[in-house]
Amino acid sequence: MNKYFSLISISLILSGCQAFTGADQSQTDHSTAVVATQTEVSEHGTADFTPETLISLLSAEIAGQRDRFDIASDHYSEQAQITGDPGVAERAFRIAEFLGEEQRALNSALIWAHAAPENLEAQRYAAIQLAQAQRFDEALQHMEKVLVAQGDTQFDFLALTAAQSDDKTRQALLQSFDRLLIKHPHNQQLLFSKAILLSQDGRSNEALTLLEDQPKKYAVPATLLLRARLLNQLERTEEALPLLRNALKNHPDDTRLRMTYARLLIELNRLEEARAEFLELLQQSPNDDDLRFSLALINMDLNAWQEAQVYLEELLLRGSHLNAAYFHLGRVLEELDDIPNSLDAYKAVEPSESYLAAQQRIIYLLLTQKNRSEDTTHFDTQRIEHPNLAIQLYLIETESLASNNQVEMAWLRINQALDSFADDPSLLYTRAMIAEKRNDLQQLEQDLRLIIQRNPNNAMALNALGYTLADRTDRLEEARQLIEQAHELEPNDAAITDSLGWVYYRLGDLVTAERLLREAFASFADAEVAAHLGEVLWLQNKHSEARKIWNKALKIQPKDAVLLETIQRLTQQEP
Repeated sequence: MNKYFSLISISLILSGCQAFTGADQSQTDHSTAVVATQTEVSEHGTADFTPETLISLLSAEIAGQRDRFDIASDHYSEQAQITGDPGVAERAFRIAEFLGEEQRALNSALIWAHAAPENLEAQRYAAIQLAQAQRFDEALQHMEKVLVAQGDTQFDFLALTAAQSDDKTRQALLQSFDRLLIKHPHNQQLLFSKAILLSQDGRSNEALTLLEDQPKKYAVPATLLLRARLLNQLERTEEALPLLRNALKNHPDDTRLRMTYARLLIELNRLEEARAEFLELLQQSPNDDDLRFSLALINMDLNAWQEAQVYLEELLLRGSHLNAAYFHLGRVLEELDDIPNSLDAYKAVEPSESYLAAQQRIIYLLLTQKNRSEDTTHFDTQRIEHPNLAIQLYLIETESLASNNQVEMAWLRINQALDSFADDPSLLYTRAMIAEKRNDLQQLEQDLRLIIQRNPNNAMALNALGYTLADRTDRLEEARQLIEQAHELEPNDAAITDSLGWVYYRLGDLVTAERLLREAFASFADAEVAAHLGEVLWLQNKHSEARKIWNKALKIQPKDAVLLETIQRLTQQEP
């Protein structure tokens, strides 16, 4: 279900950048710039500056007006060190942070915080910079000053920054949070921060208990969201729903709560309810095209094709998510049996994540309409327009042709591809598979051995050659060695495990074959694996179990040729 949220992200942006005066003010005279600088620093109650400092600050302001922020940063940072003035230090910090000068931003923030101990903003920024530098103890000291002054703390930032640090650092910070919680037992940021560290330490149950033990009246959206996330991690998603539902009653306009609630509904496959929540979110944020796109996908999953079409066409009119919107519109129009417009939508998809998938749908539709000439023209044009995708386009075209019983046309196309891209391994592999359909085992072996010669660890080629030899020839020992080598390289690949089971069956070792085929079927209940396992069971007179496995596979792949042939061949022999 993550597809609904691939375009929706939550960012933590910590920025105190103060924009410099625009270039259109570059003609401001020197005296005005000096006054501006003196006004800034005088607001902090500073002592008078030396002429050298004033000239340096004036140079910084002029440099900033001319977009030479690097020069401005040099001057302000130097004068912050020399004067210790909070106004200069703040200015130095803002510029350094804007430029991404981490060390300089840290130094300036510390000068600012030291010079203005009552300024909560200075203490917060110093804490943030120290946390980014992994100096958590010092960061906590500054943040505690903010807490004592009842300011808006950012303990959560400290926790999130420290969460990926070493265990010793996390434990030390946990102890500090415990100390502060004695004095401030209901501070939600402290509780949130401690829970974050506990969950990162693998103590999710403890983190959840910490949050649940708090009186409801103190709960804020951030801690409620964390509780919901922890429940979801602990596979207690059903308990998270009422928590979020009640939270939304108190915070109906909190988009984070509603988004999380909608996501959990989707995880539980409660799509109608999720759609209602996304509609509410879109009403709250009518310009959010990520929400509009998510609604289109949810409606597609609900087979509400016309509703999905509305949202996708809105996205196109708004010029948003164009390639994805065109691709999904093509799918919707297919379902509505509007093939001409479906093809037009797919053809509008430009190179993107959706492009190759669109090409697969295009050739499928053209082949089902028996429109071979347009297929040829389309793919030839696409290869000219997008030469960097030519190999992928050849693969899509040839594999689709072969799958639709146009083997000879696929053969001509794959050889054309190899004329242009000699010895490309993916094209060679595809030609080998088409050769197998043509019963040209010599060409198959030649292509696969060339791939293996160039890459001895190509498990896919080793398995394909080994399986073909086991299934179509008597070279069984050679086949076993090839598949064993592939299995050593990819021990968890169910297709390779299936091949290994099949070669042991061909060698007459039914016990080993059954064990391997059961392992393959357990992880990948494919029709061909079911055919193989059923055949091995059948030959051991385990007819009832064989039929159960075949019937299970038939429910998913009722037209699989290998499975149907196996069932017919074996059951006809049954007395």
